[in-house]
Parts: sequence; structure tokens; C-alpha cells
Amino acid sequence: MYEKNVFCQSCAMPIGAPSLHGTEADGTLSPHYCKYCYQNGTFTGDMTMEQMIDFCVPIMVQAHPEMSADQARSRMAQTFPKLLRWQNEGR
Repeated sequence: MYEKNVFCQSCAMPIGAPSLHGTEADGTLSPHYCKYCYQNGTFTGDMTMEQMIDFCVPIMVQAHPEMSADQARSRMAQTFPKLLRWQNEGR
């Protein structure tokens, strides 16, 4: 059985299926990042955490119409600093 509670450590998207995982340079599946954030061992977008939040807000609102953009931004602002990619940003 595939682990269900796995989240991308860049954008927090659930990656509960192998097809959603990014890839390492050797082609193996990344245990940490989704296919949208990470391919062939590198991040697909060179951005700050704030830029990632700006990018993800409309996607989150589309996926969860009951959530406002401000609510999505607030949730991401609390979650993203805990994600692996952003833990050392600004330090």
C-alpha cells in the first residue's frame, strides 16, 4: 500500500501516488517533492517562499472554492516555513 500522508516539501501538495512524485537526477522518484516542483534533481522554479505562496494561492482556491485567497495565503504562510525546501530560507 502506498503512503497517503505525503506532501511535497516545496508546495505542500499531497503526493500520495507515485505518478505525482518528482524525479531525482538518476530518474528515481523523489521522496520529498512533487513533479511540478522538482524534476531531474532540480527545482523547476527558482523562487522565494513568498513567490511560491503567490503562485500557489490561485491553485489552492481553485481546488478548494470554499476557501478565500486570504485564507489560502494564511494557511500557506503557516505551513511553508516548516517544509524542507524553505526551512533555511533567510537564515
